[in-house]
Amino acid sequence: MKHIENQANIQSIRKISSLFSTAAMEVDELLSMVIEAARDICGAKNASLLMIQNDKTKKLQFYQATGKNMGQLKDIEIPPGVGIAGTVSKTGEPIISNDAQNDPRWYKKSGETVDRMIQNIACFPLIVEDKVIGVVQFQDRPDGFGEEEVDLLQRFADLLSKFFKATRSRAALGEEVLRLKQTYMQQRYTIVGESEAIQKCIVLAEKLADSKAAVLLNGESGTGKELFAHLVHNRGVRQNKPFISVSCGALPASILERELFGHEKGAFTGADTMKIGLFEAADKGTLFLDEIGEMPMDMQVKLLRVIQEESFTRLGGTETIRVDVRLITATNRDLDQMVRDGTFRQDLYYRINVISIKLPPLRERREDIPDLVRFFIRKHATEGQPPKKISKSLLAHLMNYSWPGNIRELENTVERAIVLTDGDELTPDAFPLESTQAPIDVDVGASLKEANDSFRRTFITNTLKSTNGNRTKAAKILSVQRSYLSRLIKELEID
Repeated sequence: MKHIENQANIQSIRKISSLFSTAAMEVDELLSMVIEAARDICGAKNASLLMIQNDKTKKLQFYQATGKNMGQLKDIEIPPGVGIAGTVSKTGEPIISNDAQNDPRWYKKSGETVDRMIQNIACFPLIVEDKVIGVVQFQDRPDGFGEEEVDLLQRFADLLSKFFKATRSRAALGEEVLRLKQTYMQQRYTIVGESEAIQKCIVLAEKLADSKAAVLLNGESGTGKELFAHLVHNRGVRQNKPFISVSCGALPASILERELFGHEKGAFTGADTMKIGLFEAADKGTLFLDEIGEMPMDMQVKLLRVIQEESFTRLGGTETIRVDVRLITATNRDLDQMVRDGTFRQDLYYRINVISIKLPPLRERREDIPDLVRFFIRKHATEGQPPKKISKSLLAHLMNYSWPGNIRELENTVERAIVLTDGDELTPDAFPLESTQAPIDVDVGASLKEANDSFRRTFITNTLKSTNGNRTKAAKILSVQRSYLSRLIKELEID
């Protein structure tokens, strides 16, 4: 077995100590560097930091993990006394296991989550004022963990404990762990599908995640544009920074300006305090502007200026505020045509369309419907009851429907079927799709305007039927404001 020289141990501890003295870094960034440094020094393949977020439950949650495993591990909670990490947390004593797979204390769920066989592990408690606040663990050292490695890592754990005590950041860490848990536990950010069409989009999103290039997500309503915005953010270097989103079509221009850029006290009637804007809140992170095609022209000018100069002033203010923001936009509109029509600025279009991802509608990826249905059945299962089963004829029934509302409509339909089905099996009877969609039929010889009106009339009618006439829900599916939908219903004489 190779041993780390004592002199090297001293130098290693000094290196890590120097990192702790770097006051300019934020806590999570500093801890990430420290964990990686300790992993590299001891020769382990992976390392992670788990913290006790709730003093009542004492459950451990992953706060830092090396490599690309963090996104997979953030939804795992380890109760005290469960697994090696849970045992260390409960007893306050380190555990060294050079045969983790055969160790009865090993918590197999964490290994299965990252799809990797853990060979060996060294786990140490972090103790502050006689209380265990977390554990730090190292995995898969080629030659196992010997006395020299254990001594080095124990010193590192002691140093880490002193850091938490000195900075009194435990409360801040608990809040951050809760934020991360909420982000990754929300199933709404899960992308489901193995079709070639959606996999191409996923590969492209992951490829550009680490760059700062502006991304334009284009696709019909309900195709998952916000999911992909989160994917780009969560897979990139900004994943631990803020992700801020706003719908440009949901707010009037005056309010949108205040939301994006903030305002000073007294800037307008009712501005009793200073408020930072979304650009400022998203500094070092990602700002997602949904429905960018609905942004008024005067706001487009102001947005372009911020993108070009990476700075702005709050409403009513004079101070120039510089920001570092990764911009992701989304639309279901044809921005190319809007540029030609003069309703969208060409210079802004070039700025936001550095990289474009075109998301396919559900009718072009029907092979994903079975997986999506199973996912939504698990997601919306009645609490305390097993998920509903799928009858043999149901999937064929669902795949024969065109799904004008795409994945959002499919999810709403599955959720409604679960609520209305008394038995343990979902059947086609719970999905009356054929009767809810009128065929779109336009005769040859009609003018383009007549054909366009006929399509919009039928499409809106189908959508309204799928929402039982609820205009608010229909407007959400169509990604338009409710007032605009009402105007279209009147203009197209829809009953």
